[in-house]
Amino acid sequence: MYDFDVIIVGAGISGINFAYRLQERHPGLTYCILEDRHEIGGTWSLFQYPGIRSDSDLYTFGFAWRPWTGTNSIVSGSIIRDYIEESATQAGINKRIRFLHKVNRMNWSSSSKQWTFDITANSFEILTFRSRFVFLGTGYYDYQTPLHANIPGIQNFQGEVVHPQFWPADLDYKDKRVVIIGSGATAITLLPSLAIKAAHVTMLQRSPTYIASLPIEGTFETMALTFLPELLAAQLIRTKWICFSFIMALLCRTFPRLVKSFFLSQTAKLLPSGMNLEPDFVPLYDPWEQRLCLAPDGDFFTSMKSGKASVKTGHIQDISKNTIKLTCGKELQADIIVTATGLKICTAGGIKMSIEGKPYDITKKFSWRTAMVEDLPKHSSILDSGREIPTRRAPVSLIKGDICDEKWE
Repeated sequence: MYDFDVIIVGAGISGINFAYRLQERHPGLTYCILEDRHEIGGTWSLFQYPGIRSDSDLYTFGFAWRPWTGTNSIVSGSIIRDYIEESATQAGINKRIRFLHKVNRMNWSSSSKQWTFDITANSFEILTFRSRFVFLGTGYYDYQTPLHANIPGIQNFQGEVVHPQFWPADLDYKDKRVVIIGSGATAITLLPSLAIKAAHVTMLQRSPTYIASLPIEGTFETMALTFLPELLAAQLIRTKWICFSFIMALLCRTFPRLVKSFFLSQTAKLLPSGMNLEPDFVPLYDPWEQRLCLAPDGDFFTSMKSGKASVKTGHIQDISKNTIKLTCGKELQADIIVTATGLKICTAGGIKMSIEGKPYDITKKFSWRTAMVEDLPKHSSILDSGREIPTRRAPVSLIKGDICDEKWE
């Protein structure tokens, strides 16, 4: 039996951030982090597809207590994972992490005022942990099972079918014809990365999305980091990006037609000569109704200009051994199909919850700012809502009234 004041589930960016704020504000509390995987990083440890990166700038996505001081705003997944690990090590958080500890069940007891966790460690050892408060930094998707989209005829395809969530390390796509099904951030990231080696890459979408080009290195960032003290520069840059995000969101919601016109005019400038916006680059929705996709230094459009990448809009009618037939009659030849069709939602990491021994279904409860959940005591969590960055808020203040004045009975 292992007893702690607080147990944090998940050693991703939100779990590490919560741990730092916890030990900063309540140094007398004991805590540990339970991590199912073998290393720190969460998403940035799991995803290994070519070009993996965040579509949020690292100045705001990163920790306020250890600001990102690089000149690149959009960076690769490996850099993000290293940044998280280095931050955890610097703060001594790494010593509190128990890797390969999977939480199977958690039960709340009002009589003992504790959570009890059933843990499988190292795939075989059964352990029991207890705590007075729990933070779930488990993300919002299933780490074990990808989302299987209903794609007509996909079973007939004789080439390789790959889901980005579980990218094979030995996949050889050199000189191959690759079709990416999907038009979200993953597809936008994959296309220019795969086009470097592939014979041709086609992004097949049912409807277009907004794609904005963003400079990898900004003039303001470079100047600030060159002429100002590092900490001051980092704080100014972070403030700039936070303000930019809120202003952009406000403009999109207040003046959607104007912003849409602006985005489309910028996209038109980046397209290959003679290519029209219709039908592949005019979304059916207004900006910010769905998340904006980023193309650092316009790499997505550069690949198209090279002739090694293209975009097709349409619905799949059927797939044969090496051909994707669309309902419009067009056909796409493929050696590899990448199904970048999204992630399978999984709340609380799939942990089976119970209150007083009675099953608790978190998916049927209301959530307050994705931090607290109806009828779930002594708990907090963080989900990326798409509008707020997980590291901007860590609800450590919720703990103060809950356990700081309590003592073990």
